[in-house]
Amino acid sequence: MSIDIDPLREADGITVTDHIENTQFEVYTDRPVDPRPRPESDHYFPVDAGVAVETGSIEIPRVAVVETRAGDGTLLTHGDCYTMPDGTYHVGINPAPTKLYLSFESGFSVSTTDRTTRIDLDTPGSVALGFRSLHQTPAGTITTPTDPESLMDAVSLLGSALQTTSPERSFPTLRGHPPLIEPGEEFRVPDRVEPVEGGIRIVVPPEYRYLYPVVSLAYYFAAEVVPGDAPRIEGNGWTYPLEPGFEARTAAVLRQSFHMDCLVRTEGFYPVDLHERETTDLDLDWGRLYDLPLAERLGEYLDVPFEAVEPELPQWTLTTDVRPDPENVEMLPFVAGELSVVRSPETVTPVDDDEGVGVGFFGGADRSAPQATRREIPADGVELDGGEFVRGGASAGAASARTTRGAGASADRGAVSAQSEFVRPEPVDTVEHAWVGDGVPLDANKATLDAYHRRLEAGQVEQSRISVLVVCNDEQMREEGDVADLYGLRDMVQFDIEVRHDLSREEMRDALASDVDFLHYIGHVDDRGMQCAESYLDLTDEELEIGVSAFLLNACQSYQQGEALVHRGSRGGIVTLSDVANSPATTLGRIIARLMNSGFNLRTALHVAKRELITGQQYTVVGDGGTTICQSRSGSVVVLDISNRSSDSWELTAEMFPNGPYGKGSLTKINMSGETGNHYIPTKIFIKSVQKINLRVSLNLRQYQFLLTMN
Repeated sequence: MSIDIDPLREADGITVTDHIENTQFEVYTDRPVDPRPRPESDHYFPVDAGVAVETGSIEIPRVAVVETRAGDGTLLTHGDCYTMPDGTYHVGINPAPTKLYLSFESGFSVSTTDRTTRIDLDTPGSVALGFRSLHQTPAGTITTPTDPESLMDAVSLLGSALQTTSPERSFPTLRGHPPLIEPGEEFRVPDRVEPVEGGIRIVVPPEYRYLYPVVSLAYYFAAEVVPGDAPRIEGNGWTYPLEPGFEARTAAVLRQSFHMDCLVRTEGFYPVDLHERETTDLDLDWGRLYDLPLAERLGEYLDVPFEAVEPELPQWTLTTDVRPDPENVEMLPFVAGELSVVRSPETVTPVDDDEGVGVGFFGGADRSAPQATRREIPADGVELDGGEFVRGGASAGAASARTTRGAGASADRGAVSAQSEFVRPEPVDTVEHAWVGDGVPLDANKATLDAYHRRLEAGQVEQSRISVLVVCNDEQMREEGDVADLYGLRDMVQFDIEVRHDLSREEMRDALASDVDFLHYIGHVDDRGMQCAESYLDLTDEELEIGVSAFLLNACQSYQQGEALVHRGSRGGIVTLSDVANSPATTLGRIIARLMNSGFNLRTALHVAKRELITGQQYTVVGDGGTTICQSRSGSVVVLDISNRSSDSWELTAEMFPNGPYGKGSLTKINMSGETGNHYIPTKIFIKSVQKINLRVSLNLRQYQFLLTMN
């Protein structure tokens, strides 16, 4: 079982540990309890584990919304402060690190404090608690030949993961992970993968450059993809052309339909006050749209010109460039599952002039650095003009470039040769950018199949605490070692934080093999590898056992060392493409520490850091950019931007990003005086006037995990 439920030792209540998502949280009661196993049938919604306890109250250490349904499942009310009379109830509490449901027979009241949510029963008695992991796994793997027409049949089954074709599928928990795809000589579909009849067809020429950009649409619309000449979407009696501007129109359809689903779903099981619904300029019969079948509903959505909808749309989260090669077919379910905008560039611009980025010795097939920049590294680093030093440099003898794989990595998945050249993808207008294919992309996450498969691994963990290892291998960089103080500043998550200095080669090998959730490495890297106390450890040449899950290699030109970590077992990490000066590297390291501690994933954390520090352009993400080391206390991850308007009034912008289980379409609200509306993620919430006292109270109560910018 992925979820363990145990009595608390130092308080009254239980500890809930989800071994799949690596989360732990506490549920408090008003008396000591002895949890008894209970069947799943106790709850209206499905659960993975359930217990019953005798108590008069249930309390969790976070501000949440409590949703109450009658015994037959009818939604009665939701909020954070209300009372209910005697009756039989199913209650959901959200957000929580797992889905959390209660079932009991009693009147009750809901109340919140500055940092807790509490349910008090009028009559103490038996309360059934149910928990469901937020983890999603594919139902199986489709085997298919990789020619475009055969692949269309596999892509047509991505939507089999949808748990509904209603607008509620815009909630991430009702979408499910698409089935995996792997190459094979014959087309085979597991029994558990069954097509969903949505009534929608996507017609594209049988070419990878047309097929790849529609995978997210095929998944979200449960659409059949068929070959044809003119790219288009077909429904019951309607046709929508996808040209001219095929990729742009495909992206527009995804964004428009998702937005309108989020508005329409307020007519269904979740009739909440949604800010985007209240402020839309669209004049539509939302109730009628909700009742229409999927194909008819989409046809009416697309009757609305995109130009009328575009001003209302939030900035989309992710664009993924997937090169139109058959070698990339296994990445398609992961890309579609993230609802990424997909492009499939046939050509790519090599980086001949790095425009000051300084991509070091990766600029071409020869790993060697230009002779003018080749320097031996003294023990205290390389000095720049003005006395600043960088965290590495090329040695006088360029080492042989050889990428090897560890035992845990597939021999076929995604390793980028050390001979790969830098490429410059076209700019994107989304928050995040990923790249699938040959080459080392500038300003984009180099996504690899091994890393995405590790996202699905549900191995048991031996402990519920989050482990962070900070390694500082240079005396002059000890200031960044203070980042250890920034990890573990959380109430609900337990951290084990260790700081180690001047590790030897063998100690570094042992550290990399340890079961660590996040490695924060501070030191030097050059073409000899990672600097250790007495020599270097080159991860591309050494056969290593890697246990580290995620990492920041805050050193010069650390791309290949980080890439080697991913290929040998890590999920993903942040690395550098060039030499980095020590002072800005220290600043960026501290920003990343705060964001990772707050639940940000690697891609979003680096996106935010780049906005704060211009030298952030020298950093990139390898592997699974969606990797996190813990969940945000507030569910979504938040960046607050606060500006002073007057002596007692401030202007606030809260930017909320999808993250982990709280993906696109999740509901969120900002818990601040006067703000009661719900928003769907991703969103920016603008509050023009916040009284100083309210702002101070909200920030002091730490109801958000965020990067705070004050102007």
